[in-house]
Amino acid sequence: MAFRQSKDFVASLEKGLDVLTCFNRQNAKLTLSEVARLTGSSPASARRSLLTLHALDFLESDGRRFWLGPRVLLVAHAYLASRPTPQLAQPLLDALSERTRQSASLGKLQDDDVIIIARSTARRSLSTGLGIGSRLPAYCSSLGRVALANLPQTEAARRIGDMRRGPLTPKTIYELAAVLEKVDRCRRDGWTGADGELELGVRSIAVPVCGQDGKFIAGLSISVGAERMSMTEFTRTLLPVLMQARDTLQRSLFGACS
Repeated sequence: MAFRQSKDFVASLEKGLDVLTCFNRQNAKLTLSEVARLTGSSPASARRSLLTLHALDFLESDGRRFWLGPRVLLVAHAYLASRPTPQLAQPLLDALSERTRQSASLGKLQDDDVIIIARSTARRSLSTGLGIGSRLPAYCSSLGRVALANLPQTEAARRIGDMRRGPLTPKTIYELAAVLEKVDRCRRDGWTGADGELELGVRSIAVPVCGQDGKFIAGLSISVGAERMSMTEFTRTLLPVLMQARDTLQRSLFGACS
């Protein structure tokens, strides 16, 4: 973006945030060289960011490796507490999950991924280790595809073309033409699904949640284990329930913003 070239753009802050967000389930504890590789920065730059974040208690360290400290939760809590969408969505997701005995999630597009901002898992439902803040690749997740389908068509095509795409399972749809077709179909139908593409044995469907102005806010999804029902039965049985929950959430959001 043009603003990145502006004197008002703080590159050191960007580098620090890149360091914070390179930690995840697969990279829970990282050395300086690993952080430099993951962020694409020089070792010297990564070192300055790591030491600064450690001094501010956002990171903890044993002298060799670094990991996130609990202070990071202050940032996440500030988002969850200040934004109406996750606050209003959580009780609705809890009710949807309890009613269907399946996992329900709300997600927003961020770069090449969709980030889960609210989630509920019923006692008998499938649990895949996902939670608030988890990231899913947009090209092969139902939440991601429904978010991409609500971008302008040319922008969606550009972003999908620029994504690093690959087969996560033998069922993953990842080739450009096939992903574009799935996103275009979602744009026409108003919903989309993914069958074993992120993880074998996990099926999901998603619908868009829009504001009063018709603009996309987030994707709402529900997941089920493949052994519990076929994709056809899953869609026929639970898509109407998911759409009803979406409509309820949209009415709640309209009231919160009025």
